[in-house]
Amino acid sequence: MYAVIKTGGKQYKVAAGEKLKIEQIPADVGAKVVLDQVLLVANGDAVTVGKPLVSGAKVATTVVAQGRHDKVRIFKMRRRKHYQKRQGHRQNYTEIQIDAINA
Repeated sequence: MYAVIKTGGKQYKVAAGEKLKIEQIPADVGAKVVLDQVLLVANGDAVTVGKPLVSGAKVATTVVAQGRHDKVRIFKMRRRKHYQKRQGHRQNYTEIQIDAINA
């Protein structure tokens, strides 16, 4: 059984027992979080597609960790103009474990 969920402006295909890094959500480590924006639920050959969401479907998760991704370095340069700009960015994330998919 798997589901396609939407969180943080992105879509993820999830199954029970998986760990996943998503955009940061305000929750403590060990907290139970229910994601209710489920776009698709598949159980064997039975596939339920929402319009746009599957009504009554929820994905139960547990927050495993809060952290930050590796640094992304941005370097801009204009040749022959003596222009160089350096910038870095680290995106926050929340690591969750999928406990159950309730359809």
